[in-house]
Amino acid sequence: MRKTFVLAVAVVALTGCGMLPSTTGGGQEKQGGTQAAQTENAPPETTAPPAEQQTAPPQGDKVIASRETKAEGTDGPTKVRVEITGLLRQGKTATLNWTITGLEGSFNVHNGMGGGVFDYSVSGVSLIDPVNAKRYRVARNGTDDKAECVCSGTQGEFLEKDESASLYAVFAAPPADVTKVNIEMPQIGVFTDVPIS
Repeated sequence: MRKTFVLAVAVVALTGCGMLPSTTGGGQEKQGGTQAAQTENAPPETTAPPAEQQTAPPQGDKVIASRETKAEGTDGPTKVRVEITGLLRQGKTATLNWTITGLEGSFNVHNGMGGGVFDYSVSGVSLIDPVNAKRYRVARNGTDDKAECVCSGTQGEFLEKDESASLYAVFAAPPADVTKVNIEMPQIGVFTDVPIS
């Protein structure tokens, strides 16, 4: 009974994340705003447990890009440090991992990195392929207006001094010959030439 319950929960979680057939997500767009290719769904693996399908291999604590910047906080200007700890290509997807640390004031992660005022996620983050002039938006678990991003939720997340938040976002992977991309983050700015591993 317990295994059946765990399997049912895993299937529901994978369906919500767009990892099972008949769900779609994310993609890429040309800089000019036209929609590009759709992501294809891989058939479900029957030999690996479902939990392994949605997790990325450990990235370690190596920082591959970092910046300190002033941003708009909850009570005025604030200062934060962002450290990108991984950009890993896995087949047709790429997973970005990063940490934000508050240095001064109170930083609004709550709705400060989403695509709108009521977007409590990091869906406003994007990868930019400067060679092919393409912008990759965060993957979505569907195509309708209720589709959620395959990324960290941030509701209620406000960082005070010395507090950190570890975040992630999944994207359609750039072509295999693209080894570096720029990463654009709302309120933070652009990281240039971030290596894809």
